[in-house]
Amino acid sequence: MSRTPAIQDSYPEDVAHCYGCGSLNERGYRIKTVPHGEGTLTEFVPEPYHTALPGYIYGGLIASLIDCHSTGSAAIFALQEAGIEIGSQPSPRFLTAHLEVDYLSPTPLNAVTLIGHVVEMKDRKVVVATDLIGDGEVTARGYAVLVKMPDGMVEALADS
Repeated sequence: MSRTPAIQDSYPEDVAHCYGCGSLNERGYRIKTVPHGEGTLTEFVPEPYHTALPGYIYGGLIASLIDCHSTGSAAIFALQEAGIEIGSQPSPRFLTAHLEVDYLSPTPLNAVTLIGHVVEMKDRKVVVATDLIGDGEVTARGYAVLVKMPDGMVEALADS
């Protein structure tokens, strides 16, 4: 049985440098987001230095995980909507236009799972809701508005 590749593995190399999800960023998290039922899934194991207080994850890490999980989820949902298989072509990239994170309880410094669901889909915009789960409990919820990266953005950045 073949496993669906992570969306980040189909990002074009010229936009695969993100600290959270870029496969080319050697110091980044390098998260991997995959379809999961009607949603998306990312699993992440924090390092001891990702701490806020002894035994708990730093809130900024939680926000950045939700952010990057959401951009990957937007790409997955956009490909699914278009009937395109992940990995069959370079994935569209999405940028965060708005991010909200509600911290429901402290998140233990253990492996976490992120589960995303599409809230809204439009031509260039995807809204994603994400639950971050630590030790079997939803400890944070995110809501992100993602927009498709404008054509020519990479070229414009390279020219600057």
